[in-house]
Amino acid sequence: MSLVSTETYSIKDDIKVVDQFFKLPLDYSQPDGEKIQVFARTLVPGAKAKTEEEEENLPYFLYLQGGPGYECSLQVLPGANAKLHEKGYRTLWLDQRGTGLSTVISAETFGDKTDEEKAAYLKHFRADNIVRDCEAIRKILLGHKKDPAQQKWSVLGQSYGGFCSVAYLSLHPEGLKEVFLTGGLPPLISQPDEVYHRLKVKVVERNKVYYEKYPQDVKRVRDIIAYLEENTPILPSGGKLTPRRFQQLGVNFGLHGGLDRIHQFVLKGSSDLALFGKLTYKLLYEIDANQPFDRNPLYAVLHESIYCQGEASRWSAERVVNQDPQFSWPHVKGLKDDNPIYFTGEMVFSHMFDDYSNLVPLKGVAEILAQDESWGTLYDVDQLQKNEVKVTAACFIEDMFVDFGFSQETASKIKGIEQYITNQMYHNAIRTAAEELMGALFRLSKRQRD
Repeated sequence: MSLVSTETYSIKDDIKVVDQFFKLPLDYSQPDGEKIQVFARTLVPGAKAKTEEEEENLPYFLYLQGGPGYECSLQVLPGANAKLHEKGYRTLWLDQRGTGLSTVISAETFGDKTDEEKAAYLKHFRADNIVRDCEAIRKILLGHKKDPAQQKWSVLGQSYGGFCSVAYLSLHPEGLKEVFLTGGLPPLISQPDEVYHRLKVKVVERNKVYYEKYPQDVKRVRDIIAYLEENTPILPSGGKLTPRRFQQLGVNFGLHGGLDRIHQFVLKGSSDLALFGKLTYKLLYEIDANQPFDRNPLYAVLHESIYCQGEASRWSAERVVNQDPQFSWPHVKGLKDDNPIYFTGEMVFSHMFDDYSNLVPLKGVAEILAQDESWGTLYDVDQLQKNEVKVTAACFIEDMFVDFGFSQETASKIKGIEQYITNQMYHNAIRTAAEELMGALFRLSKRQRD
């Protein structure tokens, strides 16, 4: 385990950027075996550190991105970033293994591995090993500190990053000074069926809100789906816009502005069909850009496995959604025109590996992983119940991605946790309401009692 390269430069707002590449084990049970590259970027606020000595004394604040399968861009969270720098932290933004500059995973990077070999390789890319990467990097960056308290760092976990943070509390609490979670208290379960049963209820609620807000879209969506049933437009990425892929735009319902975003897609689609009898390139491009699976295939391949501990997912979301006929176009098209077809949420389906061009080569791998029952343990409930790390979490009652009920069940098992609970924010509030959200979390973290 080693730091292999460092590059430093500056960007606006007097921010020093330190890009670093680390060589870490693919499998921590075989530390001398195959290595992967892991990338992390540190941002240092110039207003808080004029000298190298001042910089060295700034505490680290690690950000763990949502996903799984998403990298951190240079300006991934400008609002939260500014708040953290204002508090006197230097922030570290990790490209979790398999993403961004960290030995990225895609069909083209696998070489001539068999599907079985690819599946075995991908099993090393869940939260447990992301945590081990964090610990290895922490020791490299802070292990030289004489004061043990200064060897620890604070962590902010958003969504799946929160899942990783709870795994961190389970596996290596000794590395943590304080943990903040936003929409990221994971269900402590072994298999995801109940997750999708609960989330489907929220997805149905959001569909009803959407169609109540835009009742004219009931027929418009039906017309677009009917067109896609008879025609299969090829998207700029090379994938196919099928009815089921169009329904997947419903993931936007769980984000701030999502209802209006979907309405714009539908309005443009309806207009295109009325004027030209087909969907135009501009709309196809916008839909393609809204769906991340080609760019982040790890998101699709590992999505259901993040809930698995000793059990297989077996395409859980697909089985659960198929139980409700309102999500099925063959059923809905036989009903009157005032019956809506429902959009789906943050769910992965087996047919996506036919519809998304960059997922097609991974279809066999995804099937192997969906049937795998040998997933290891991610969370240690006994350790969480005796937790000594300060944990402050934001939980969103209307969250369509992480069930609020499960979040509360998990919170009850983490000793000392404090929560900021609201029904005024959605899952991506860290991006859309960073000042308000981070302010509330920092106030709560003071543990001041009235």
